[in-house]
Amino acid sequence: MKRNNSFPREREISPVETTPGKNSPRQRETTTKRRGELAELAFILKARTLGFSLAKPFGDSERYDFIVDSGKDLWRIQVKSTTTVLNGRYHVNSHRRTNGNVVAYAASEIDFLVAYIIPEDAWFILPIQAILTRTSLLFCFRDDPKGGLYGAYREAWDLLREAGR
Repeated sequence: MKRNNSFPREREISPVETTPGKNSPRQRETTTKRRGELAELAFILKARTLGFSLAKPFGDSERYDFIVDSGKDLWRIQVKSTTTVLNGRYHVNSHRRTNGNVVAYAASEIDFLVAYIIPEDAWFILPIQAILTRTSLLFCFRDDPKGGLYGAYREAWDLLREAGR
């Protein structure tokens, strides 16, 4: 069988592109975008494993990444991920950008923000009401006895099963 070479091949990433601190803004954006795409795939796997049905809107025009069907309700989900530690906590951007400005998500746009802390393989299921007006969130390490401001939302997948919150 003859190979179809008309499809674009994935390009190889040079060592310069993967070296921290030496990336151009474009390369950092690409790395962040790819990390976000991988986090979305991880979310699909985790949510399906827990028995949720999912839908993904076509394109990038919606403020949410997924619609989760709990069997009772449909929830608009925005997935964010991080590997960044800031002041001893994991840092997650909980905003979008409009005309270069940072804008917090609104209850009219999403129902939950799901934050994936990659180094800990931990998921935080945050109702939008818990983070309204916040553009940045900090999460404690797993072994922090205080649990932090969002500790109650760690692995709180049952929030997606509750009808009418």
